[in-house]
Amino acid sequence: MDKKTFSKKIIAWYEENKRSLPWRQTRDPYKIWLSEVILQQTRIAQGLPYYISFVESFPTVKSLARAPEDKVLRLWQGLGYYSRARNLHACAKKIDKEYDGKFPDSFEELKTLPGIGDYTAAAIASIAFQIPVAVVDGNVFRVLARVFGIEEEITSNKGKTVFKAKANSLIPTDQPDVFNQAMMEFGALHCTPKNPKCQSCLFKKDCVAN
Repeated sequence: MDKKTFSKKIIAWYEENKRSLPWRQTRDPYKIWLSEVILQQTRIAQGLPYYISFVESFPTVKSLARAPEDKVLRLWQGLGYYSRARNLHACAKKIDKEYDGKFPDSFEELKTLPGIGDYTAAAIASIAFQIPVAVVDGNVFRVLARVFGIEEEITSNKGKTVFKAKANSLIPTDQPDVFNQAMMEFGALHCTPKNPKCQSCLFKKDCVAN
């Protein structure tokens, strides 16, 4: 299956099946970053109220940067992994101080910020700035492994390289934001870890795992 066919199919599926979530209604890098940090190791149902509270309390990255740490940690209470909250605050402070409250619009530069790795940098770069760099998380690993029959171990360095290369070879330059969100949503809702919906899958005829 060629790149154009794959991306066209999964984007069409996404437009019909995507969940309505507030961070999907914006290109504001601050809100996209906030959602990604909150949703790391947190289900959407649990993370959504926290996202709303943070946006209401700190509508801009500058307001978050200048908030007392104890207020940030209070809002975070219940999500666990408090290093995420401290990195969130440290990152906001760096953006406020070194970038005048504006997120850098480069994938490589985003990765230099506290708490931002490849995954979060790719999400911000593609969704906020339309940079064609693929997001690769557990959902994306699973979709690529099944559809294309990739057998490399995802925890190995070689495996990560193979999966990232495959994802980046498929991403369309004109819709990187929609493609990345489509891949994650398809893995979360359709190509699930257990009981995937293979019989009604748009890739049924092409999927190696089917």
